[in-house]
Amino acid sequence: MVISEEILYSMGANVRQYDPAEIIFNEGDSPCFYYQIITGEVKLNNYNEDGKEIIQNLLKDGQSIGESLLFMDKPYPINAVTTTSCNIIRLPKNIFMDLLKQNPDVCFDMNTHLSQNLYYKLLMGQTLSSQNPAVKLKTLMDYLKSFHNEDKPFSFKIPLTRQQMASLTGLCVETVIRALKKMERDNMVQIENRKILY
Repeated sequence: MVISEEILYSMGANVRQYDPAEIIFNEGDSPCFYYQIITGEVKLNNYNEDGKEIIQNLLKDGQSIGESLLFMDKPYPINAVTTTSCNIIRLPKNIFMDLLKQNPDVCFDMNTHLSQNLYYKLLMGQTLSSQNPAVKLKTLMDYLKSFHNEDKPFSFKIPLTRQQMASLTGLCVETVIRALKKMERDNMVQIENRKILY
């Protein structure tokens, strides 16, 4: 949870329900709200010049959406689209800024959260130059597992589909499938009932 729901409601936030595949904001829109997911999943994406979708991130319950853009007068460089039915808290940008000024602890937590996002982007950016799909997948899985308490091998079930892993790493699905099979043979992952254990 980025910001406690109670604090958000005390500042006048409201909840909006979204259907699957509904747009929360489009690339080029001006950031006007702080968004935090109560339930559901949201993808942040854009499209390359060939029209191929590139998923930048997948967000779930308790995570915020595009909050870093609230601190600048820049349009969103991405789209936010629901992948499931969602309940999302919305708080107008000016009230969100007041909330941070009035709550130093929340401001500190927000900085921690933004730092985690930056860390993820830096990690994934480093893998762009790698031609080895396993390196890209391992970086993604290491990051996801870093939020898991258990660090023993094969103790973490990857919460992504192969298509989502492909979109997040810039690979095609067939390459992800082949790379995962090789990683399984190399004892880097285990695959049970199509679930990837890392």
